[in-house]
Amino acid sequence: MVYSPCMNLSRLLEALDLVKERRTSLRIDTERAVEPALIADLCGAAVWAPNHRLTEPWRFAALTGAARTALGEVAATALLARGSTDEARLAKTRSKYLRAPVVLAVGCAPEGDPIRHAEDRDAVAAGVQNLLLAATAAGLASCWATGIAAREPATTELCGFEAGTEIVALIYLGWPIGESAPPGRAAPIINWVSGPDSIRHSDVKNLDTGRGDVPVEDR
Repeated sequence: MVYSPCMNLSRLLEALDLVKERRTSLRIDTERAVEPALIADLCGAAVWAPNHRLTEPWRFAALTGAARTALGEVAATALLARGSTDEARLAKTRSKYLRAPVVLAVGCAPEGDPIRHAEDRDAVAAGVQNLLLAATAAGLASCWATGIAAREPATTELCGFEAGTEIVALIYLGWPIGESAPPGRAAPIINWVSGPDSIRHSDVKNLDTGRGDVPVEDR
């Protein structure tokens, strides 16, 4: 491993390990609540994501108790409106958000300028990753979902968001009841561009990192 001697190597390795520890998991204890103060800290981590022009577009709503059932009803109603008649699927949809004690909705505030909106949405997505990493550090299990409920205005209303807010994530959060094995990730392919006519391709396995291609996780 060859790095600059000025680098804080221990912090780098801690950060890399945290990123690789994150899992998408629904192996969650549905009976153990997540403290509101911890949820607030996770949302606080999200707002430190890069945000062009500091528009602060993120919106948060923590759905617990009967609100989770209401969210399932929104999803089931949307399926019915699209012609679904599969009763088993509808029943599963109605109860799906009960798989965690809290579902954290993360939205992006409406913005009339499409370029600004795209930037804002990117900022919110980056914030979601901050939130998931903070959840991992706290020992929580998490799952970033979207699905049909995320596209319904009724979800926006249920969350108390302003009309036109785009739901970027419906995050299942809770304390884990088991571990999820890392299924692995492909090494990134990097184009090293030193000039208009000079491009060299490599992946991390061909770099002198000393760490190799460490399997990561999940989707």
